[in-house]
Amino acid sequence: MIDVIHGTENVYADLGYENADEMLVKAQLVIKINQIISERKWTQQKSAEVMGLPRSKLSKVLNGQFRGVSEAKLLECLAKLGRNIQIVIGPENTKEEPGHIEVVFSS
Repeated sequence: MIDVIHGTENVYADLGYENADEMLVKAQLVIKINQIISERKWTQQKSAEVMGLPRSKLSKVLNGQFRGVSEAKLLECLAKLGRNIQIVIGPENTKEEPGHIEVVFSS
């Protein structure tokens, strides 16, 4: 019998990373960047030029090595790829818990 442990929706939290929420947000943004590049059938070189990144940096980001890249930079990349970015601050949390950050993609 194999014990199965069900995790949360944040694998980084499940693995015990300090900045798990930040890492999850970055991962979601990178997934969307990769999706756009794939849909357009662009090379990494073309994509890097449009986003204003060195190709080597884009390659690392797309391979999950995004620790040195801010959320703001990833949002800027999405804007350069033609996406509109909105940051919405929700109502006050009625519980005495900290709020959370969530990425929502609209169609």
